[in-house]
Amino acid sequence: MKMQSNLVGSVISRTCLGFLLLQSFAHATPSVTRLTPPSELFASGRSNPVIARFLPDQRFDLQATIKPDDDSKTIANAKFLIDGALIKQEVALKNCTNGCLPGITKTSVIATVRAVSVLKPGIHTFSVQATQSDGVEVSSTGNFEIVPLVPAGQKVRNIIILLGDGMGAAQRTAARIVAQGYAQGKSISPLAMDTFPVTGMVKTSSLNSLVTDSSPGMSSYVTGNKSNNNEEGVFPDDTTDFFDNPRVEYLSEYLKRTQGKSLGLVTTSDVFDATPAANAVHTSNRGAGTGIVDQYLDDRKLSGLTVLMGGGRKWFLPAQTPGSARNDKTDYEFATTELHTGAIVKQWRASNGQLDKDRDLIADFQKSGFKYVSDKTTLDALDVTKTDHLLGLFSLSNMNVALDKIDGRRNIAKGIKGRVVDDFGFPDQPMLDEMTQVALSVLNKNKNGFLLMVEGASIDKQAHNMDTERWILDTIEFDKTVQLAQTFAKKDKNTLVIVTADHECSGVALIGGSMVSDAKLQELVKEGGTSNLRDKVVGIYEKAGFPKYALEADGYPKTTDIDFRLLVGYGANADRNEDWRTNALPLQDTQQPFNKIQPLSAHPADPMARDVEGKLTITGQVPGNSAVHTATDIPLSAMGPGAWSFTGVLDNTDVFFLMSQTALRGALKPKSY
Repeated sequence: MKMQSNLVGSVISRTCLGFLLLQSFAHATPSVTRLTPPSELFASGRSNPVIARFLPDQRFDLQATIKPDDDSKTIANAKFLIDGALIKQEVALKNCTNGCLPGITKTSVIATVRAVSVLKPGIHTFSVQATQSDGVEVSSTGNFEIVPLVPAGQKVRNIIILLGDGMGAAQRTAARIVAQGYAQGKSISPLAMDTFPVTGMVKTSSLNSLVTDSSPGMSSYVTGNKSNNNEEGVFPDDTTDFFDNPRVEYLSEYLKRTQGKSLGLVTTSDVFDATPAANAVHTSNRGAGTGIVDQYLDDRKLSGLTVLMGGGRKWFLPAQTPGSARNDKTDYEFATTELHTGAIVKQWRASNGQLDKDRDLIADFQKSGFKYVSDKTTLDALDVTKTDHLLGLFSLSNMNVALDKIDGRRNIAKGIKGRVVDDFGFPDQPMLDEMTQVALSVLNKNKNGFLLMVEGASIDKQAHNMDTERWILDTIEFDKTVQLAQTFAKKDKNTLVIVTADHECSGVALIGGSMVSDAKLQELVKEGGTSNLRDKVVGIYEKAGFPKYALEADGYPKTTDIDFRLLVGYGANADRNEDWRTNALPLQDTQQPFNKIQPLSAHPADPMARDVEGKLTITGQVPGNSAVHTATDIPLSAMGPGAWSFTGVLDNTDVFFLMSQTALRGALKPKSY
């Protein structure tokens, strides 16, 4: 037994020694710490699921971060292969002595090949092979898929994506209750989006989180690929440059390159914001406003940008102009002498950019053939028959929400000075459907067709603020735009219309209805406290009844402070005070340049600074002073040729390939089950 024990001990000792030697050898080997496009084959060794998917001939970048085994060595060269075949394009090696993220060793290099494309459908492997200065080699392999397109039915000429930012099923339901009403359990009339023949559900996670923000939420629809939160039109990398990340070709760029289509972007947000930018701009920082708006114009020949309307004038004004937000820190300039960024200019044919905070971007748009409108009056006066390109900027940052715009219009019509819109200094702003009507007229002049993205932005922004009536009216405003697009598509018969969201915001829950009149509610607010404002007000189940909102001729409620009103709660909320009545003022918008100056500084700073009198504080489930996005699936509705493809539960990236199929090869037949 003793001899056997010694033998076992000897074997164990030799095994441990071998393991230590293997560990030592492995440590002394260069390594690939990141491989792009993202691949589960690289990350875990599993070939499925395939993370990165592309259209035949859709362009994308290949990249790898390669780390030498110690600081005395360097990476001498690298090459990329697809299915074992060498890519015969010069590989850019960026040294990480500066310009790389913390944690990336200074001896690491980032190897990149730009604007690669593959025609053959199917799953492909790609690999990087690198050689260290002492001759030691390293390689890593990933995979991607080229999604096949099949000859099918009618090709669509136009695609309209109507994006209700943050709009989940509850937001849609609330808008229906307020705008259409219920009678004995049945809705009196549907929303326009309710009448679309096809509805599916969409999963919304980003590349690096269950809970997406708007950047990857939108870009997944128009690139077919996941991005990290805060990134749009790019894969993540290890550099600090906001604009040099590996790119993925947008649907707008693909359709412009292959079919000559135009792009239109219409939003109620600042036009630099995540959703509009995630259709045409490639950046790892959704906040890099100067470079984002510059890229709109500078790369318009890539994206086909023809119409751009919303807020955000602050990014277009020279830096010394009051209200301007332009600065060189958020701008971009590619060094064409450096292969790493120069290849973006050479291979993608992108602008090299310039650090030009004093640029008059409005004037540059006009010099490039864009008509410019600054308010509803000039928009209404526009001769669309003589307008081929259009820029509309109706506020310094985000536009006012529907409730405040409608309130301002009604007060002006009565000879009363407008309420909130005057505080912002832009009382003559168009509604979302009014902007969209003009956009369609301009875009429809292109015989090759167009891609139009229209965003109802403040459904999300006001849900973040837990400002119930403001997001409900913005959802109604959005649905009026849906009806406009629906009418256009029915007449055109060659347009696919998609209504969806990028994610749900704030975990909206329609909990019931008030049990008291508005007059009684105001009395209970003065008395204050949980026993008055919760126990005596909140009606659940049969006590909720059916709130009855009356509409004005403009299609919006006469008032949102009705008797027995709809009551809304939040599942992803920060702390807030609540009195269930409409807030006279919106919360301060930190994106507004004059936010800290009267009269905007008089607006409540956060949800705890309003409704204080009622003494009903609702404790939040998240830190901070804002409700947050959720990972909940969101509805998608579709009409037009190819609509029947959008049934079932889809990943947000699936939507890209279904839209592309319809535009490039024709509408598929309805699924059979």
